[in-house]
Amino acid sequence: MLFSNITLPRWFIFLVDILIVGFSVLLAYLLRFNFQVPDIEIQQWPLVFSLIIGVRALSFIIARTYAGIIQYTSTEDAIRISLVVFSGSALFSVLNILFYYYINGTFIIPFSVIIMEFITVIFAMVTFRIVVKLAYLEITNPSGSRTKVILYGAGEAGIIAKRVLDRDIGTKYRVLAYIDDDRSKWGKKIEGVNIYGFEKLAGLLENNTVDTVIISIQKLSPAKKQSIVDLCLDFNTKVMSVPPVTTWINGQLSFKQIKNIKIEDLLEREEIRINTDKIADEIAGRTVMITGASGSIGSELVRQIISFNPKKLVLIDQAESAMFDLEVELNDKFEGKPFEIAIADICNPTRMEHAFQTFRPQMVYHAAAYKHVPMMENNPSEALMTNIQGTKILADLSVKYEVEKFIMISTDKAVNPTNVMGASKRIAEIYTQSINGTGKTRFITTRFGNVLGSNGSAVNLFRKQIANGGPVTVTHPEVIRYFMTIPEACLLVLEAGSMGKGGEIYLFDMGKPVKILDLAHKMIRLSGLEIDKDIQIKFTGLRPGEKLYEELLNDEENVVPTHHPQIMAGKVRAYSFEEIGKEIIALIGMFDAQDNTAIVAKMKKIVPEFISNNSVYEQLDNA
Repeated sequence: MLFSNITLPRWFIFLVDILIVGFSVLLAYLLRFNFQVPDIEIQQWPLVFSLIIGVRALSFIIARTYAGIIQYTSTEDAIRISLVVFSGSALFSVLNILFYYYINGTFIIPFSVIIMEFITVIFAMVTFRIVVKLAYLEITNPSGSRTKVILYGAGEAGIIAKRVLDRDIGTKYRVLAYIDDDRSKWGKKIEGVNIYGFEKLAGLLENNTVDTVIISIQKLSPAKKQSIVDLCLDFNTKVMSVPPVTTWINGQLSFKQIKNIKIEDLLEREEIRINTDKIADEIAGRTVMITGASGSIGSELVRQIISFNPKKLVLIDQAESAMFDLEVELNDKFEGKPFEIAIADICNPTRMEHAFQTFRPQMVYHAAAYKHVPMMENNPSEALMTNIQGTKILADLSVKYEVEKFIMISTDKAVNPTNVMGASKRIAEIYTQSINGTGKTRFITTRFGNVLGSNGSAVNLFRKQIANGGPVTVTHPEVIRYFMTIPEACLLVLEAGSMGKGGEIYLFDMGKPVKILDLAHKMIRLSGLEIDKDIQIKFTGLRPGEKLYEELLNDEENVVPTHHPQIMAGKVRAYSFEEIGKEIIALIGMFDAQDNTAIVAKMKKIVPEFISNNSVYEQLDNA
């Protein structure tokens, strides 16, 4: 723009400020004497004007009130001007008193003139700067061409967000309206912007070309957030959100921190409440081992458990690079908290024996596992080695070294498994349940579905595909999944672990099922793209071992409630440790032969409800 880099010279601003002072003195006298100034007062004007203008000029020079870039005038500038002008008026008052009591018994400047001049100077100097700022903004960024924005939330965060938009010239945004759920605010204005209720949002979007709705309310219910986004998507309006105050840099919000709303924000549920005191009693002062510590679930368990002040965290994983990243994060965010990094394979009995012998864990959270269904369908021996043998090694060592609690992270795919991965996790569940009671260790299993943002999850896959221009691949139009955020899943794991007495399988309330096709549609639209115009959805067919929907219980199981509304205890079939131990040892012994068909057949014998789906191993069921 022609005027975008033009700034008013300092001497010009200083000159205007001095002219304002002179005008203010004259106006104060005229108002004080009802526009009929006595001759005796006029005779004093040379002295009065010289004194006031001299003091004001000196104070402006000392405080450098003219030095700011006027088109960026802020509240701080107005406060500084007010303080400088007030100090000058205070000096005039002192001089008045000195003249009255020690010189000639008269006031050199009427006090009413001092007061009126003080008010007029502040008002005129601030107004001058605001007018210049508004003129500059209008020239460089005409209001008619600015992008219209609606702020959802007329609270403190919403007001701050508006000021950020006003201040950031590069955004070229104009706040059209506030939307707020507080009825007492409806019909009022904040900084010239009207406040409406939610029912007015559709009309505003329909009658105005609104580019973005920014959600500024810090704690908005997931249901309300969902309804806002659905409405905005109907009008092809982007939705962004103001981050929590705790993430603001030095307590200040910047425009770059206002991000597009993510699908995770829409799938989250009401805040989970847990008994932190009981969890703290269990963890504080104890040595806690976490396997799969650098994975999606494992790393979040690390972050949550470390805040409960364990004596030491022992982090086990074989992923070197991921463990390095986790170590850097812990040193940055939890400086001084004791933890040990151990690069180790849970399938190596010698290495794991050494870890248990060295660290003597009192609690074990077992999150290490292979979890990708198609991968394990093609590599059954690896599912056997990690998910079954690795779990058995850890469970046996926990009994040997008298670990107090062993909490195993399982999956809904272990229920009526249709794939090798699910069957391997079910066998691991059976083993840890059956070994419970053979020693001092209490074994507890937690079972839940998909977590948002985990490695290889549909959400991450869709996000990458959208970023690459598509197509977005969905296996089947009717596929349904349950989703839970990683933090809430880990919170429930901690809660279930604290309540477990041994031998339980705890199931989590996974909320409402989500159709994967609907998930893909919403993610595409949240990205500002149109389906079949900007990006395509491609159906690829169910992958080997994949179900259309997942379950949390098999047909022979039922549940009983616990004290926590989102945790249920599954009543499952009991197994003899001696019998199941022999079967699992025999299964593990089949690894060296690398006969995948024989391995899967043995799994089906141990888990009769394991019926393969869309897999080469369906032949074993038919036989």
